[in-house]
Amino acid sequence: MSLARTFLDRLRNAGITDADNEEQRLQKSLLFFATGLICLASVVWLLLYWQLGPRFPSNLSFALQLLLVGNLLIYLKTLNFNVFRWIQLSLFLFTPFIAQWSIGSFITASGMSLWALLAPIGAVLFIGPRESGAWFFAYVFLTALSGGFDYYLADSLSMAQHPVPPQTSAFFFALNFAAVSAIVYVLLRYADSQKHQAQQRLQEAHRLLQSEQDRSERLLLNILPAPIARRLKNGNQTIADGFSEVSVMFADIVSFTRVAEGLTPQQVFAMLNKIFSCFDELAEKYGLEKIKTIGDAYMVAAGLDTTSKNPTEALADMALEMCSLLHHDFSINEMRLELRIGIGTGPVVAGVVGKKKFIYDLWGDTVNIASRVTTEGTPGMVQVDERTYRRLQWGFDFQEPRTIFLKGKGNMVVHRLIGRRTADSA
Repeated sequence: MSLARTFLDRLRNAGITDADNEEQRLQKSLLFFATGLICLASVVWLLLYWQLGPRFPSNLSFALQLLLVGNLLIYLKTLNFNVFRWIQLSLFLFTPFIAQWSIGSFITASGMSLWALLAPIGAVLFIGPRESGAWFFAYVFLTALSGGFDYYLADSLSMAQHPVPPQTSAFFFALNFAAVSAIVYVLLRYADSQKHQAQQRLQEAHRLLQSEQDRSERLLLNILPAPIARRLKNGNQTIADGFSEVSVMFADIVSFTRVAEGLTPQQVFAMLNKIFSCFDELAEKYGLEKIKTIGDAYMVAAGLDTTSKNPTEALADMALEMCSLLHHDFSINEMRLELRIGIGTGPVVAGVVGKKKFIYDLWGDTVNIASRVTTEGTPGMVQVDERTYRRLQWGFDFQEPRTIFLKGKGNMVVHRLIGRRTADSA
């Protein structure tokens, strides 16, 4: 059973190439299937006719099978499907009429010309509804022609041909109608099942495509803010925006170079990945935008999303939680590392740089100030500039201000953040 099924599957899929679309695959599969059915049916019909009726010559039946199979083999050699289906349909159309004319009239041949109906029906399935009209017209014309011959030559035909027993004629009328109807029904069922399978394959392909699209979307959102990602997908214009008030934070691991000297590359990567992954979760928790990592430094911005409320306060809360995390959670901070954190607030320019391996980045004096405030900070402390202090002073406690020298900026007043203001401290 399995060998027969395997053989039928191979025969049904013969001649199908990877370049064929679903419709072409279906047409080829249907025509191969129909060819096999008609070859089998012609043999069965001939055997039954020999058992119940006159000895109808077998030459035409064998010739039909040789022509059908020969044309199929030529197609497998040339892969010219248009010629293949045109010849097969022509054989489907003309052979039943030739067989009927060789036997006698429509009555004596038990309506054998009905088999020619498979040609226009096959044309609908193998070529298309629009192109099948010519085949149906040819079938009607040949049927009318046969009927005309039978009408005007009935007397001479009845005398020239050997009489067929009425029982045999009736049996084959029923057989021809039933066989043609069965083949049409099987072909339609087969076409429907193949279309259903093609639809399932299409749905599966669409699901995989949607999955890949969602995955690409997530990857893109891991690189760019959501509004920037939408703009990048919807156009190819340069993306550069100015913001008047953005808070920028840098977090730098203290003495990282010295600590990393005694570790393998895998250990260094594992340590940074564990710490920065926790920072990513905090950025998502507070609704902030991670910009990038630079070696052992971590950069976050607040205020790029104009719908956010109190973005600078959210950035300060994140900075305090980052320090607390490294100070208390030694499953993450096995090396007992400390952070220097600096925050600067002011105008920035934000945009996407490059066409390949692009990055969303910030530029401006605010970024430089945040970086240098971080460099001059104290391990384990969050240090902010004056502008950031003014935005946080009503909700947070600070140490006394101090003046530090920043390269390229001169002396600058900075403030060290202690924590959220409580009722007692207020």
